[in-house]
Amino acid sequence: MENDIVTYRRIRRSIGYLGISLPIVLVILSLVPFFETGVQSSISGYYYTNLREILTGTLCAVGLFLIRYTGFKSSAFWKNDNLLTNIAGYMAFGVAFFPVNPDSWVEKVYTLFPVNARIIGYLHYAFASVFFTVLAVISINVFTIGQKADEKIKKSFINENNIYKSCGYLMLVFIGLIPVFAYLRLFASSTLLLEALTLFLFGISWLIKGRALGDKGKIGEKIYMEAN
Repeated sequence: MENDIVTYRRIRRSIGYLGISLPIVLVILSLVPFFETGVQSSISGYYYTNLREILTGTLCAVGLFLIRYTGFKSSAFWKNDNLLTNIAGYMAFGVAFFPVNPDSWVEKVYTLFPVNARIIGYLHYAFASVFFTVLAVISINVFTIGQKADEKIKKSFINENNIYKSCGYLMLVFIGLIPVFAYLRLFASSTLLLEALTLFLFGISWLIKGRALGDKGKIGEKIYMEAN
């Protein structure tokens, strides 16, 4: 039982680190002249750069971790850990294999599936929307289940459930703002920024669930309401 708990926490931390590191790595490497690319208008836009393999590889890794992550089952769809992580995992593969429409059309858009490029782009947006939304639902409805708090410890503002809910609801806000900012054209990198913030929140939620900061002493009391 103890080994299972350790394994689950390692998987959660791996998912969290991948989520946080993806936008950071892409932006930093895009500033390196060797890669011959600049900062893109969105994370998905890196598919058409020399950093494509980092984008698709990371998405596939996240997808695989989510699918192999066997959570608990529930009769309520929005609390079914196993079902929701499977959906999110397959959506991650969809985002990787169905790229966003390019800014400028070329003779051929290289993808795994020989279908109209515009259809692929629409599917990309659909997969990405479901992916982020499901991850937000997991933070709000799944991660907040089953906290066995020590009744002697006063609940703090940075309690883990408050973190999960804050991350989940902010993710939904940023997801909703992506098309709004794109339509208003407030600034060129608005989509990249909002996607990065959403991935940061996703990563933070999974890292806290994976106890990346540890759970001893003050951290255990403040975040997990556990006395050590």
